[in-house]
Amino acid sequence: MSVRRLPVYLALDTSGSMRGEPIQAVNVGLQALLASLRQNPFALESASLCIVTFDARVTTILPMTPLEDIVLPEVVCPNSGPTFLGAALHAICDMLPRDIRTSTPEQKGDWRPLLFVMTDGKPSDTQDYQEAILRVKQANFATVVACAAGPKSDPAQLRPLTDRVVSLDTLDSASFAGFFQWVSSAVTAGSASVGAVGAPDLPPPPPEVQVVL
Repeated sequence: MSVRRLPVYLALDTSGSMRGEPIQAVNVGLQALLASLRQNPFALESASLCIVTFDARVTTILPMTPLEDIVLPEVVCPNSGPTFLGAALHAICDMLPRDIRTSTPEQKGDWRPLLFVMTDGKPSDTQDYQEAILRVKQANFATVVACAAGPKSDPAQLRPLTDRVVSLDTLDSASFAGFFQWVSSAVTAGSASVGAVGAPDLPPPPPEVQVVL
């Protein structure tokens, strides 16, 4: 009998403004996230991870993969380009029917998935983004967390997507390390509390991560 999985989606902004130190910090943060999750028996047993990047294109750099099997690819950025967040959310919603195992008489389906979105700007595809918000709301995510990273991001643009919005003041390695460590804690909490009704309680964020009220 297969183990019930906790599917986790990460949507990461790779638009041109993330070039240089920010994207290097994201790569370091992802490695730390994976290492931290693998040290937790609950997460290691149940969590699977999918990473989608978005700039002018949407790329699934890591399809839904169990933690123990993940080999992280390097996240890279184009020289410049728009922020197609709406297209990324549509792509993730398209994946859900393929990725999420539903319950059958023979086996229990996966736990409700978690979605973490990180962007350092505003969606360039405004119409697509508005439509994608509706699809995300209709999808059966246990929780959706959006992170507005750096001074050019606009937390207000993320509020329609979710009431769980956090912000980073800077795009340096300390900020991203704090954010990904917090994501790790949230996934771990989700793996430990799977089966609980409603959205998992998010752990308090570190100093680098501010909750947007």
